[in-house]
This record gives sequence, structure tokens and C-alpha cells, in this order.
Amino acid sequence: MSGSLSIAGLGPGSETMITPDVQQAIDEATDIVGYIPYVRRIVPRAGLTLHESDNRVEIDRANHALDMAQSGRRVVVVSSGDPGVFAMASAVFEALEAGHDARRTIDIRVLPGITAMLAAAAAAGAPLGHDFCAINLSDNLKPWHLIEKRLRLAAEADFAMAFYNPRSKSRPEGFARTLTILREACEPTRLITFAHAVSTPDQALTTVKLADATPDMADMRTVVLVGSSQTRIIERAGAPIVYTPRSVAVE
Repeated sequence: MSGSLSIAGLGPGSETMITPDVQQAIDEATDIVGYIPYVRRIVPRAGLTLHESDNRVEIDRANHALDMAQSGRRVVVVSSGDPGVFAMASAVFEALEAGHDARRTIDIRVLPGITAMLAAAAAAGAPLGHDFCAINLSDNLKPWHLIEKRLRLAAEADFAMAFYNPRSKSRPEGFARTLTILREACEPTRLITFAHAVSTPDQALTTVKLADATPDMADMRTVVLVGSSQTRIIERAGAPIVYTPRSVAVE
């Protein structure tokens, strides 16, 4: 029996943001593999086995999925958002590269999803409307000095920025340090949008100036969008619109 492995993005939270391709892969799967809260988004059914695991065992999870696919199972590895953005696609390919050559014959597909960064930007307006970058502020898999270097260079280049994993209970100081770096490199009027639990019933968006931003505005369910120097806000009745123009004036 020929097995397969799909690495799928479940989107930022709302079931309406799961793509048809991802839903079809889930409907045809024999096994779902992933981090506990993501696997629990999958509705149990006959013939489907759910394999939950902790957040810090990505390579073990990837190896388990590859082994099952090689044995003939139809496996889907699920991530939130998009599987290629700070998620499981890279982990699966790390395990594939490090493993035995026979694994390389497995039918593997990456099925894109709507990442939280893009869902948050859409909810705010279009703050990523020009050049931007995404930075994971967690130092679990890379040293803090590299994060700091990337923050400073991104600010120097005047990118809009999207921050993932800004502030956790185990490392609450990281986002405070991030704000300090931004204040050293950017004007105090730079706009920052805090998008909490985007696309879920708990969604909350707050846009402030850099000078008014505080560390407690972010948590692990928050995507932080930092505008470029060109980013603007349109005040209106109801929620304001934050956007970055499509062009930059020639100096």
C-alpha cells in the first residue's frame, strides 16, 4: 500500500480559513500528527487516529509521521497558520534529510495555509502593503544576539515587521528588550498593531504609537505588526485602518 504525507496549515483559528485542499487531505487521512491544541481542532471519526505531542518535540513528531507514511498510512502533519512559516514543514524536511534514503520516495506535499501574520494584517487594513519581514522572537532555537541583530537591521532598512511568539511566561523579558531596540532605531510615532487571537471570537486589535507600547500588550496568542516609517492610520467611526502605501517617495 502506498502511503503519503501532507504537511498542512490550519490557518489562524477560524474554521472558515482552512483551505479546501487542506480539508480534503484531513478527510482522506488515516493519521493526524501535531502539537496538542492543533490536533484537537480536528473532528474525530472512524478510521482516523489522532497523534498529539508537546510543542518542543518537532523532530520526533516529524520522524513519527515519516515512519507511518512509509508504512503505507495517509498522514497529515498539522500546524496552525502556514506550515512553512515557523512551523512543521522545515522540521519534516530536516528529519527527511537526516534519515535513510528510502524515506525520500514518500509522496510528500506541503499544503499552504493563511498564516496569522496575514490574517492580522487583513484585520488591521494593509500594514504589510509594501516591503516587510517576519521575525520569530523566540530564542528557543536561535540565540538572542541574532534576534537583536535582525531587529536592528530590519529597522535600519525601514521594513514593516511582523513578530511571532513575542512574549511567553518563560521569557517575558524578550519583548521588553525588543521595544527598547525599536525605540533606539525608530521614531516614537511608529505605529504598532497588537493582533490578539486573530480570526477567533477572542480577536482584539490595538494600534498604538511606539512610544505608548508596553510589553504586556503582547502574549503568545498575539502577532505584533510594526509599521515602516511610511505606515499610516486612517481614523474613522469604528475601527481605524492601518496601511502602508504601495510606493516610497524618491528622496
